[in-house]
Amino acid sequence: MSWRGSAEPEKWIARFMRECRLCPRNCGVNRLEGQKGYCRTDARLMVARAALHMWEEPCISGREGSGTVFFSGCSLGCVFCQNREISGGKRGKIITVEQLAQVFLRLQAQNANNINLVTAGHYVPQTAAALKLAKEKGLSIPVVYNSSGYEKSQTLKLLEGLVDIYLPDFKYMDSDLARRYSNAEDYAQTAKTALEEMVRQAGLPEFDGRGIMKRGVIVRHLLLPGHVSDSKKVTEYLFRTYGNQIYISLMNQYTPMPVMANDPLLSRKVTEREYGRLVDYALSLGLENGFVQEGETAKESFIPPFNGEGV
Repeated sequence: MSWRGSAEPEKWIARFMRECRLCPRNCGVNRLEGQKGYCRTDARLMVARAALHMWEEPCISGREGSGTVFFSGCSLGCVFCQNREISGGKRGKIITVEQLAQVFLRLQAQNANNINLVTAGHYVPQTAAALKLAKEKGLSIPVVYNSSGYEKSQTLKLLEGLVDIYLPDFKYMDSDLARRYSNAEDYAQTAKTALEEMVRQAGLPEFDGRGIMKRGVIVRHLLLPGHVSDSKKVTEYLFRTYGNQIYISLMNQYTPMPVMANDPLLSRKVTEREYGRLVDYALSLGLENGFVQEGETAKESFIPPFNGEGV
């Protein structure tokens, strides 16, 4: 089922919401009737913030900022989530598809380098319809799909021709870690299949004259304290599989949340030595297309206020 040629987007969206299986959780709930599955949202679009964001990779934010739209709810639900304030689906504004399209156009008018969709997986049909409408009304900047990586390839196909840049996480290779921290034992295989579809759609990296990405895939990996070994496995898989077809962003910004106070590992920050070991390993593989973070980024705040700005 495609958004193309759909004269009645509401009916098209309803097909997916009536028995929702958009994400790998396959809840099957009727979100049209207010039922909520793992993502903790019903069929109504809930957005917590839409504003220029300066803390993405340099080729995404640039000087002007990325036009970032934070969706409420999440189908993964990591125990250490830094966006817990909105990932539980309890905070945000309810808007229509038409209003979301206007949000995209307003961000473009603010000179955003792109439209950055953060955790939109449980709203893919609504988002696809809004992008189609916005493009018909003049949206021309690249669209970024910013994701946990825990996606169904069938759902991603609904975005073909609408998304230019995929910015997924690849969180774990170890199934036990995925189960323990995200209740998703199938994370690695699911993320591999999703990434394959993302690369197929986006193609090789392309940049404009300012160094801002126009097309392509950047895969993020957040190093967790005490888990350098698994991070090396993730990095090696990404590089051995895709080489310079993608960029790999190695992140050290893990920030302990109060809920993790009793966890012997996740209650602390990543050490400089741990991160150095991971970066050195990536370089030893021959990684060139990558991003690293400098300094103690866990002291910085990458979490904006989710106060409904721009919605």
